[in-house]
Amino acid sequence: MNRTRTNDRSSRTRKGSADAGRGGSRFGSPAPRRSGGVARSGGYGRRPAAVQGEFALPTTITPALPAVDNFADLSMPAQLLAELGRQGVSVPFPIQGATLPNSLAGRDVLGRGRTGSGKTLAFGLALLARTAGQRAEPRRPLGLILVPTRELAQQVTDALTPYARSVRLRLATVVGGMSIGRQVSVLRGGAEIVVATPGRLKDLIDRGECRLNQVGITVLDEADQMADMGFMPQVTALLDQVRPEGQRMLFSATLDRNVDLLVRRYLTDPVVHSVDPSAGAVTTMEHHILHVHGADKHAATTEIAARDGRVIMFLDTKHAVDRLTQDLLNSGVRAAALHGGKSQPQRTRTLAQFKTGHVSVLVATNVAARGIHVDNLDLVVNVDPPTDHKDYLHRGGRTARAGESGSVVTLVTPSQRRGMLRLMTDAGIRPQTTQIRSGDEALHRITGAQAPSGIPVVITAPVTERPKRSSSRGQRRPASATRRAPARRTVIDTAA
Repeated sequence: MNRTRTNDRSSRTRKGSADAGRGGSRFGSPAPRRSGGVARSGGYGRRPAAVQGEFALPTTITPALPAVDNFADLSMPAQLLAELGRQGVSVPFPIQGATLPNSLAGRDVLGRGRTGSGKTLAFGLALLARTAGQRAEPRRPLGLILVPTRELAQQVTDALTPYARSVRLRLATVVGGMSIGRQVSVLRGGAEIVVATPGRLKDLIDRGECRLNQVGITVLDEADQMADMGFMPQVTALLDQVRPEGQRMLFSATLDRNVDLLVRRYLTDPVVHSVDPSAGAVTTMEHHILHVHGADKHAATTEIAARDGRVIMFLDTKHAVDRLTQDLLNSGVRAAALHGGKSQPQRTRTLAQFKTGHVSVLVATNVAARGIHVDNLDLVVNVDPPTDHKDYLHRGGRTARAGESGSVVTLVTPSQRRGMLRLMTDAGIRPQTTQIRSGDEALHRITGAQAPSGIPVVITAPVTERPKRSSSRGQRRPASATRRAPARRTVIDTAA
């Protein structure tokens, strides 16, 4: 399945070298050439002017292959097609149908689509299909998926695991906040695909536990957030270590100037596909601005949290998240906090409790704005309005995923109204605006708000049954049984 590339990198990058020089002055210096490889800057024609802060999409020189309407029309291993059937995935989402014919042929891809548009399988199936049949050496993966957060890394791993298993490829998840020793062990055992956050991957490379010189396919998922989080120097340093002639796929919900740098430097004549450039284009999502007086905001928030059904509530700071969570628990609402101050095991447990309904309200900072997928979540509430329209779009992207319906509600005090109006304009959204007070019928109609029970609750971890010990005493077990057998390596190695 590792087909010959349909495009000639060397000839096209030479054509684009002049553009690279011009672009260098804009970002301070031209893209550096890699040792042993050609510079990957340029590669496409002149672009029209950018609009509303996002750079203009590059023009593809080599015509893209046509989109497909069915996975069966794609040249993928039979095992992958069979697994798609077992997972109940029969018809590709638009971004999958458009990009997969080209990514399977080895083309570089630039895909823009809102969260929940199907990006993970869009790049994941191509990566697995083109890597199938190969075996990685210890510490030398063959494919790399870079993501900005631990939550997104785990979501990508969970989504791709059954498909990787079907073609006998091993996955390793490399993220901070988890045992680095376990991750080292998995890499030493060999993993064809690594899903990683930039910081932890750099740490492992610095320790000599991972090398990227065999990576032939690289994916950047949510590239704009990696730039926003300050990962750009680490991302570029990692991309400079993979095979220079390899395939690159970049997927992002928004495309700003920082992503433009990655596109110009690392993508060669990419196939471009854009789906729903903003969450405002999602017809199944409603946007509500609720004008509320500051003195009444906390009561209104508590009533929304007490609704029947799950809700994610976003606030600006860890302290505010913890304080609201405790207030909700005291009011009888089953709430849990999620923010960067929590350990990874705590964050994983909280998300599991929210997904199963053990917790009905997830109170979070922007750490949950991306990389979290919860089925049938129909309400997101911005208790604190976001400061950036991109943050608004990604917070809202937790609902109305994969064609489902949902609402995004933002509580706005009088002093915040002007800034919120400007933010919505930047996001391309025309919200419904309502003046509300706690206890109002309008608040109930829009959000399902109701009075809380007032009976404090305590969230405890679900009880898991421990296996019963043998009741026989004084009986020696056979020597062969007392020795611990070495754990058998499974097809999927995941250090998450």
